[in-house]
Amino acid sequence: MPKPRYALVAYVRNPAGEFVENLRRELHPDLPHLPAHLTILPPRPLQTTENAALQVLDRICGESQPFEVHLGEVETFIPVTPTVYIRVDSHASLMCELHSQLNVDGLGFNEEWPYIPHLTVVKMTSESGAQNASRIARERWAKYTGSRCVLLDNLTFVREEDQNHWVDLAPVPLGRRLVSR
Repeated sequence: MPKPRYALVAYVRNPAGEFVENLRRELHPDLPHLPAHLTILPPRPLQTTENAALQVLDRICGESQPFEVHLGEVETFIPVTPTVYIRVDSHASLMCELHSQLNVDGLGFNEEWPYIPHLTVVKMTSESGAQNASRIARERWAKYTGSRCVLLDNLTFVREEDQNHWVDLAPVPLGRRLVSR
């Protein structure tokens, strides 16, 4: 059995997240439902125990203040991968900084692609499917009138149980510690 993979995400539990989840179900209904989220640490095996990883997350995130990001335009990762996403515009640099601070010790991993802050809309099975999904997502996102701001104040440490099936392991608040010292 391969080593489980772990990630650190910020769930987007607001109207923009609901918009993305509904659009994802429409564009690729046979995919398992994944909650809308911004990824801080992309999937990786741990080089340590879950508890030790949580201690690193607690220490670094406890010293990082919550911040807002603003969602920008719909883009794709074509030709690298048939993924449609919404780019993070303002404060993407804060996400990059947090990613760099956390990609250390037992959480460190040599990632396949550069870290780009984004909100995945859908990962299709083909480039042509992604191009069509991108066109639809751009049209719908242009008509979306809700807030495009996302507050990152509470992250979640997750583990992959099966392909496309992740379980929440622990909340990881920004700006405060998991356990009072």
